[in-house]
Amino acid sequence: MKPLLASLLLLATLTLPCLVRAAEDERPVVDASKVRVEAAANPALPTFHIVGDSTVRSGGTGVGLWGWGERIAPFFDPAKINVVNHAIGGRSARTFYTEGRWDKVTAAIKPGDYVIIQFGHNDGGRIGDPANKHRADGPGLGEETVPDTKADGTQELVHTFGWYMAKFVDSAKAKGATVIVCSPIPHKQRWEKGRDFANFAQWDQELAQKHGAQFFDLTLVVTAAYKKAGPEIVATYFADKGTHTTDTGAQLNAACVVAGLKSLPGNPLGPYFSEKGMAVAPYVPATASPAAPEPTKTE
Repeated sequence: MKPLLASLLLLATLTLPCLVRAAEDERPVVDASKVRVEAAANPALPTFHIVGDSTVRSGGTGVGLWGWGERIAPFFDPAKINVVNHAIGGRSARTFYTEGRWDKVTAAIKPGDYVIIQFGHNDGGRIGDPANKHRADGPGLGEETVPDTKADGTQELVHTFGWYMAKFVDSAKAKGATVIVCSPIPHKQRWEKGRDFANFAQWDQELAQKHGAQFFDLTLVVTAAYKKAGPEIVATYFADKGTHTTDTGAQLNAACVVAGLKSLPGNPLGPYFSEKGMAVAPYVPATASPAAPEPTKTE
């Protein structure tokens, strides 16, 4: 029995990484041709540009999935500001940059605009692992690169997460925009104990300080709201195993984004909120007993 047991253990050891990789491979990469390109409704007004992944815009990934960027417009006054969601599912900071998506965002930015950027859900993992679909970027903010050989044999030099984010911040600022960086919304399984996306929050904060952007920790803002709601209610906010939100979850997270925006020094977007947006209290860290945003209905 012992040799058999040893063989079974070895088999489990060899197959478990494959199973994990198969699960990771299920993370969708949305077909860009099926995603509506948004543009400012009134070019004479400032625009709030939203950049991110499927947790920001889940359209196209499946029925019942919504991102917070798809539910944030009612918090702003359309007579004062445009809200344009450039996010697309399955992208990391790396692929949003290499696919040329950021170039299109930059082309749409004008002086006086605002840009908010959230990446992290697709940026982790090992560079070169096919399960990551060539989305993973390097950790940290450094200048180091790692080669990644594609299926067609071509090679890409992959930069760090911070390198791509710095490109976003610097070019948006050069166009005259105010840039806001936020950490990702937490997973369903990772908000009750400890915290989610600690590394990305640290990199985002350091990047913002170094490159003159603003930062708020959206992971903790949403976590505070989840703790107030409780596990049973939070379970209804997710449409899958623990990444993408339902309509109600997206509405809550949108309110959390507004709470985070209001916590920034000077409340830069304050003049543009609608009555619904003005009703959201600014986020205050847990040590000061914050008032977590409540779920809201779509208007």
